Amino acid sequence: MKFLSLLLATSLMLPLSLQAQWNLFGPGKKANLKCDNVQDIKKGFLIAHVNTSKLTPTLEARTIKRHLESFDPMKIYFSKPDIQTLTKKMKNVFKMVEAGNCSQLFEVQDFYLKRVKDRVEFAKSKLKKDFKFDKSIRIILDPDKRGYAATEKELQKLQEKYIHFQVSNRLITGKKLPESVTLVKKSYDRGIRKLEKYKKEDVLVGYLNSFAHSLDPHTSYFSADALEDFEIQMSLSLEGIGATLTPEDGFTTVDSLVKGGAAERSGKILPKDKIIAVGQFEKGRPQAFENVVEWDLRDVVRLIRGKKGTKVRLKILRTAKGKTEHHTVTLVRDKIKLEDEAAQLTFLNKEINGVKRKVGLINLPSFYASSKGDRSSARDVKNIIRQAKAENVDGLILDMSQNGGGSLSDAVDLAGLFFKTGNVVKQSSKNPRLKPIPLQDDDPEVDWTGPLVVLISRISASASEIVAGTLKDYDRAVIVGADHTFGKGSVQQVIPLSPGLGALKVTVGMFFTPGGFSTQHRGVTSHVVLPSVLDDKEIGEKTLDYSLPPKKINKFISRSAFVKSGKDKWSTVSSSVIKKLAKRSAIRVKKDKEFQEIVEEVKKAKVEEEKGIVLGDSFDERKDKKDEFDKKKSLSDKEKIAEYHKRPDIKEAANVLVDLIDVQSKVPLKIAKDTKKKAPASIKPGS
Repeated sequence: MKFLSLLLATSLMLPLSLQAQWNLFGPGKKANLKCDNVQDIKKGFLIAHVNTSKLTPTLEARTIKRHLESFDPMKIYFSKPDIQTLTKKMKNVFKMVEAGNCSQLFEVQDFYLKRVKDRVEFAKSKLKKDFKFDKSIRIILDPDKRGYAATEKELQKLQEKYIHFQVSNRLITGKKLPESVTLVKKSYDRGIRKLEKYKKEDVLVGYLNSFAHSLDPHTSYFSADALEDFEIQMSLSLEGIGATLTPEDGFTTVDSLVKGGAAERSGKILPKDKIIAVGQFEKGRPQAFENVVEWDLRDVVRLIRGKKGTKVRLKILRTAKGKTEHHTVTLVRDKIKLEDEAAQLTFLNKEINGVKRKVGLINLPSFYASSKGDRSSARDVKNIIRQAKAENVDGLILDMSQNGGGSLSDAVDLAGLFFKTGNVVKQSSKNPRLKPIPLQDDDPEVDWTGPLVVLISRISASASEIVAGTLKDYDRAVIVGADHTFGKGSVQQVIPLSPGLGALKVTVGMFFTPGGFSTQHRGVTSHVVLPSVLDDKEIGEKTLDYSLPPKKINKFISRSAFVKSGKDKWSTVSSSVIKKLAKRSAIRVKKDKEFQEIVEEVKKAKVEEEKGIVLGDSFDERKDKKDEFDKKKSLSDKEKIAEYHKRPDIKEAANVLVDLIDVQSKVPLKIAKDTKKKAPASIKPGS
């Protein structure tokens, strides 16, 4: 897991100005999380949460279930009898914690450690020099499909399959069998060492998250470290050396360099370098190195991060031309802008029936907003639109297919770039007597008046669903992509606690788009549906445990959004136009080789999910995917853009946009005939 991806689930966030701080200890005191704090923090969740206000037996049962699942998400350590034993052990945990007694939590942690040690000993008994890789093994990877093993013998049988799977993961990297076996064995030892270092504070953090997740999937407890990571993600900047790091067989490995960062500018750090020691400076003088081999990635990152202008020394292990080299590098930390997560503009040129069209493609991976107000996604997109207009583009694609959400205020402002003024979203509150609060765009400028396509996927969530849903409700854009978005229709607020105690991230309301629909569960549906590799996956809010139920309110579409004449005039997309666009796209998709390969891949994945994968049959395919992934990481910026433009959904979104341009330019739209089979009906606007 890369250090910039250590955050919890992305959520729709209220503006920082609305956030409060709950100080449990009085001003000026920094605290460490203790059992005495846990009950107060739980009360904080209940005060703020939109749906739940008190502790109940049902909530306790949920918390126990989530807590036990958090230890063993793959269901390879606990058996059914273990779960029954631990469930009994945690009985009345709410009452115990309320009394300031967290002994049950520590007992469960000890039980888990014992079970892990049992599994490690079993694994080592199998991972010997005479280990033979059995490529005929079939394994169901989805733990929910398997469930917990009923007996110790059944659990050992499952683990033996899993050991072969772990070895195969090393083999696909090009390593030989003996080395792969050794590395898997070391990974088990590393897991034990990490667990043995667990502090009581770590156990309490786990319990608080289990409690939070029993309220709904997006309520979480941020430890102090997790809060720091969250703030970095929202602001798209940090202070450090400018390298993304990843754990690899006990080493902290440089995965990639941030363009313009200290590491890249030095020319002395390369991808795949292993950081084996870190040294600090005090009063300008170098201090002793600290060996970081076998360290947890978070701890290594904590040593390397630091204030702009300070120095850090790194000992590097590098393999070059078959030889191992050691290097010592001194870097000056600097402010780093995480531009890979920022909005970006590229261009596509299309020619249809001899007419050349220039398309602007806006890639928006997240909705970000700095607490200092110096950076925001809405402001960046506004500037990008200005740039696109200067380049005389004929239409725009807003790509939110990889966008998991972010700042609520930015979602409102960004949607308003495409119409005059009016309602964007309404947010409900905890108090049922209060009417939902309208949030609207007050800027009368229409930044883009031309043809617009919004590209979505099943992982488009939260803030991206607000923008897509709003533009759909106003008939402002053609929605292209997956059959539906993620379906997250709730709003979270981050409430910082006393220094050292982190923060609460709490679901405080539901949101509704102007058509009156909550996107909860249903998401936003596409006008033009494209095949996706995610079509067979159980992805979406409605698949998550304890997700809040959907709601509906009256429509609140604003007439002030529409402009029928003048420089800010924009054209609505009618149902008849969408029907034509969808029909023409369906014919193209049916003939497109890449889309048909996706359809076949989905069918195959569905079978594998039900019956499991055969390691030998899947080996080459998994190796090819890893090689392709590694190759993409080493591409230049120009090559990455070229690969991005080759995505079938990007190409088809551009085709749909060109069709829309032709319609809105009053050029007759010709629909190719398909004599084999009737094209699927389109989804009506607002459905």
